[in-house]
Amino acid sequence: MNEHSKKQTDHKKSIKKLRIATWILIAVAVVLGGYLYIKTIPPPNGKYDSFAKCIANTSTTFFGAFWCPHCHDQKTEFGDSAQYLPYVECSLPDASGQTQVCIDNKIQEYPTWRFPDGSVTSGIQTLQTLSEKTGCALPTGTN
Repeated sequence: MNEHSKKQTDHKKSIKKLRIATWILIAVAVVLGGYLYIKTIPPPNGKYDSFAKCIANTSTTFFGAFWCPHCHDQKTEFGDSAQYLPYVECSLPDASGQTQVCIDNKIQEYPTWRFPDGSVTSGIQTLQTLSEKTGCALPTGTN
């Protein structure tokens, strides 16, 4: 094989690898985009009403701030049932500081959950974790 043929073969292999890598990246982007889209679809209206009400009846507290994207995401997990969560707003209306109740409870991260057993966790909690920590049953068919 002469030098020119070798360069052509190497070039063809490089193009083939680039095409494969491009298709893999496209496939990953499609799967990731689909997952993110599905993740943002709220649950059916009222699906978690009884679950959220049960959490509120266990002396659990959900501390958050109106400007906090993670708090928003946590509420989105509940859809319209979030209205029944034991939510305590920690941010002053102008976002210049913290409400006294959150200062008194030493809340430093959002969202923060305080559970009946006295444990405290920060960050978005899965519905399964909230069920386990509160003893409240998830609706049937919930993953």
